[in-house]
Amino acid sequence: MARKILNNFLTFIAWITGVFVSLAVAFGMIDGVLSIRFIPHLVMVVFGWIVVATTLIGVIIGIAKMFSKY
Repeated sequence: MARKILNNFLTFIAWITGVFVSLAVAFGMIDGVLSIRFIPHLVMVVFGWIVVATTLIGVIIGIAKMFSKY
């Protein structure tokens, strides 16, 4: 029982860390802090917003999946 709770907690920490990293990278792309040579700024901004949107969709699906288990 305690092992399952610890496993669920560590899984949640890993998941939320991934969400924060994805959002940090996305907003870095949008703000122009992160860039790739030879790719125009506008393209990076669009890709940044795509990452934000897909991350938020993933969060919504993850929360729905968490509540559907119980």
